[in-house]
Amino acid sequence: MLKTVCGGARVVLGGVAVRRWGVRSLHMTVATPAERKLNQPLTATQMPRPGGIASFMRLPVQTGTEGLDACFVGVPLDTGTSNRAGSRYGPRQMRCESPMRPFNQGTGANPFECLNVADVGDVWVNLYNLPEACRNIRDQFRDLISNGCVPLTMGGDHTISYPILQAIKEKYGPVGLVHVDAHPDLQDEVLGSKIAHGTPFKRAYDEGLLDCTRVIQIGLRGTALTADDCNIGRSMGFRVVGAEECWYKSLAPLMVEVREQMGEGPVYLSFDIDAIDPAFCPGTGTPEIGGLTSIQALEIVRGCWGLNLVGCDLVEVSHRCRLQNPICLL
Repeated sequence: MLKTVCGGARVVLGGVAVRRWGVRSLHMTVATPAERKLNQPLTATQMPRPGGIASFMRLPVQTGTEGLDACFVGVPLDTGTSNRAGSRYGPRQMRCESPMRPFNQGTGANPFECLNVADVGDVWVNLYNLPEACRNIRDQFRDLISNGCVPLTMGGDHTISYPILQAIKEKYGPVGLVHVDAHPDLQDEVLGSKIAHGTPFKRAYDEGLLDCTRVIQIGLRGTALTADDCNIGRSMGFRVVGAEECWYKSLAPLMVEVREQMGEGPVYLSFDIDAIDPAFCPGTGTPEIGGLTSIQALEIVRGCWGLNLVGCDLVEVSHRCRLQNPICLL
């Protein structure tokens, strides 16, 4: 769920501080409710939870990002999936599961008190041509973020992070990356294809979309093609924290180190639902046992407070997400 702390020039989305970026400076102008009307989710006191239009949290729907601080946007693409398909229905199902109360009792925050947020629907993608679909995503995200709006993206398989990062880099330059996943997604190709859900961060690395000194991968585990699969990122300058390093402990201390590593620069958060153990989140295409707990997942998200978030995604949630509730991470 979105969480927000309003004060000064910093606001928090999902536990992550967000600022709008100016030229060589950081600033965030957040109007108070008295200054402008902020969109509010439709609550169960206004409409029973099964009713209403299935936008995210039953927020207003609009076609662009004018006047918005952040937007929920879906990318219904799973053509890059290597195992179980179904994440093309992830955005739709997350919306259906999303009617929630606006206050987060763990943080005491209500993001809709100082942020204007809406659901801008889904981007158009060509499901039958993956390279073209990536161009579709990149071009539409250019428009979504042109005014500084922060996209909160619902996937879709992990392929989508690559074209989103292309658009992000054009606006903000190379970004830091907090990548939470069971898999490194750093393959050079899959069955001869350079674009698939196992390759997005290799493409991002090759194209200079990332500030490699500010990249961390958390939760990697499971079987691999070679003994060094989870070490590929280290050779690129990334910090890699395997799942076994996370067992039996709080991840709050790790997130202190992540905030220090990311510093003041722009950061993108990419959260693959399979980072969480399938005992908690079975609705994903490539499940791996021995993963993060749901509590650790929340520690990561809340631990990103203070980062200059310019975008994020939650990916690989398949139509099987009826068996889980991943929207708490948004």
